[in-house]
Amino acid sequence: MEFEVPWEKYKDSNLVMHGWKEMVYDQRNWVGLNTGSFFIRNCQWSLDVLDAWAPMGPRGKVRDEAGKLLARELKGRPVFEADDQSAMVYLLATQRDKWGDKVYLENSYYLHGYWEILVDRYEEMIEKFHPGLGDDRWPLVTHFVGCKPCGKAGDYPVERCLKQMDRAFNFGDNQILQIYGFVHNSLAGWRVRRVRGEISNPP
Repeated sequence: MEFEVPWEKYKDSNLVMHGWKEMVYDQRNWVGLNTGSFFIRNCQWSLDVLDAWAPMGPRGKVRDEAGKLLARELKGRPVFEADDQSAMVYLLATQRDKWGDKVYLENSYYLHGYWEILVDRYEEMIEKFHPGLGDDRWPLVTHFVGCKPCGKAGDYPVERCLKQMDRAFNFGDNQILQIYGFVHNSLAGWRVRRVRGEISNPP
C-alpha cells in the first residue's frame, strides 16, 4: 500500500514487466520475464501489442500448436499448451525492433511478489524493513499464482490459499490503518487495536 512506483523511470515506456533484457532478448529464456503483474499505458501502441500477443491464447488446437512452437524456440521451455509468459518472451525476442523500445523490463524490484516467498515473512518485514523499498521485503503486489479458491484444480490447497490471502489483506490493511492509529492484533485475524491516541489529524 505504501509502495511508491518510480513512474518517472517509465515515462518513455508503454509496457513495464518484471524481467531481464539479456534473458529475453539474448537467451530467449521462457522465464526471462513475468506477466503476472505489469503496467500498460492506455494508448494505441498498447492495443497493438495486445493484439499481437493474443493469438496464442485461444484454447484448443491453436494453443497446443503455439505451445510446440514456444518449446522449440525458447530456452528451457517444456512442451505444453501456450502460456502468456512464453508468448510475450517470444513476441519480444522475435520482434524486438517493433516492440522493444517501448518495453521496460524492471528488475530493481518485484512488480509481483510470489506469495509462497512473502506471506510467512510479513512479520519479519514489518520488524526489519521499511515500506517503499519496493523489493520482496515490502512488495508492490502479493501474487497468489497457483491459488484457485473457486476450487478448480489449483496447485495449492484452497484452505492454505484463503488463510494466506487473509494475511496478505491484513498486511496491506495495516498500512492504511496505521495512518489512523490502529493495527491488526495479528495478521491472522480481523481484530484491531489502537497504537496511537490521536486520530483527528492523521499524518
